[in-house]
Amino acid sequence: MDDLQKLKTAMHNFAVERDWLQFQTPKNLVMALAGETGELLECFQWLTPEQSENLTPEQRLAVADEIADIQLYLVRLADSLELDIYTECSRKMQLNAVKYPAQLVRGSSKKYTQYKLD
Repeated sequence: MDDLQKLKTAMHNFAVERDWLQFQTPKNLVMALAGETGELLECFQWLTPEQSENLTPEQRLAVADEIADIQLYLVRLADSLELDIYTECSRKMQLNAVKYPAQLVRGSSKKYTQYKLD
């Protein structure tokens, strides 16, 4: 069993032990995920780009906590929708490779709709 599967099982068991599956609907999980994303944004609010790349130990821990919360909600959301995160991420990366061919987009931050693909 890989680490992501272990995490999925642990999160599912955590919710079952607390009788939380009734509350952890896809809608509610997405809403919770949005809230946690806002908390991650708050960690970087008002920092300069340089400060955001050189966090204090306390800032790093706060960011790590929010990243973990986001990942945990993503794992629960995928589980509730019976989606395999690894499979879906691999599928999406293949799509992105087509949208953003390395030889065409290297060094550019333009959106794929701004490139002429022949």
